[in-house]
Amino acid sequence: MLELDLQVASKAAGLPSEAQFRQWCELALRQRQNDSELTIRLVDETEGRELNKTWRHKDYATNVLSFPADVPDELLDIPLLGDLVICAPVVTREAAEQGKSAEAHWAHLVIHGCLHLLGYDHIEDEEAEEMEGLERELLAELGHPDPYAADEE
Repeated sequence: MLELDLQVASKAAGLPSEAQFRQWCELALRQRQNDSELTIRLVDETEGRELNKTWRHKDYATNVLSFPADVPDELLDIPLLGDLVICAPVVTREAAEQGKSAEAHWAHLVIHGCLHLLGYDHIEDEEAEEMEGLERELLAELGHPDPYAADEE
């Protein structure tokens, strides 16, 4: 079971519904046998930039930030996965710039963030191939095109 805390701190229009966020999270997390708890916070560029600068030392708003839960060993059986912070204006802008539907881009970023919460990463080429392959597979199940196709042309 998924417990999702959706926090809308953005004034952006056209945000996905809570049901869409839930669907994307459940798809990304279905490999996990345990219950899952996570928070998704939708922010505008000011908060997104501040968080990215504080945690990644990059002075700009990025599309999605993943904060895996740092659970003490004695509490490892709690289902808390962590938090995703998604900057709504960046997602909208990127979708337009990349010629993608907003829904496909939102789905991709939520799935991408959830996979980070599960421990996937894309720093090393081999890890990136595994993570991107899984993202492609999950997005295809939703009927969305390969989000990396333009990068490979």
